[in-house]
Amino acid sequence: VKTHLQAQTLSAMAVGHQHNHESISGAFKSIYQQHGVVGLWRGVTGAVPRVAVGSAVQLATFASPKDLPSSRERQWFRKGSWAAVLAGGMVSGVAVAVTMTPFDTISTRLYNQPVDADGTGKLYRGFLDCILQISSKEGLLGLYKGLGAVYLRLGPHTVLSLFFWDKLRNM
Repeated sequence: VKTHLQAQTLSAMAVGHQHNHESISGAFKSIYQQHGVVGLWRGVTGAVPRVAVGSAVQLATFASPKDLPSSRERQWFRKGSWAAVLAGGMVSGVAVAVTMTPFDTISTRLYNQPVDADGTGKLYRGFLDCILQISSKEGLLGLYKGLGAVYLRLGPHTVLSLFFWDKLRNM
């Protein structure tokens, strides 16, 4: 529903498939009437790996960068300082954005593609087909469309989440 509504615009500016919903409740109703409950879950095959990979990368890339600037060899920040925690969060934010962007691109394409009467996508047969088509037609960088926007959304979120998690954990 979110993707349908975000992609929707005036026909003079439209890019991609337009769903033309009047409201959030109208979008839920329309999708449900046309495709049932399954229609509300279209694209989930891209969203689940996105969250799994993003969470794993976020946690895996936080601890080492957080401790590195305050190690004996570096001494950029004193051990346990808020600046070291923020630096670790920034490194993690970049890693999260880089690893999640392909999944965001795939999910968006799967969510927003037109579908036939039985709910089958007209452009992509599924997750793997979407990756293959984007890679072959647009190159591997096609999977990274919107990387800057993804970082602007996930970077601050990652930094703040990890900062507060670290501070609460040390209380």
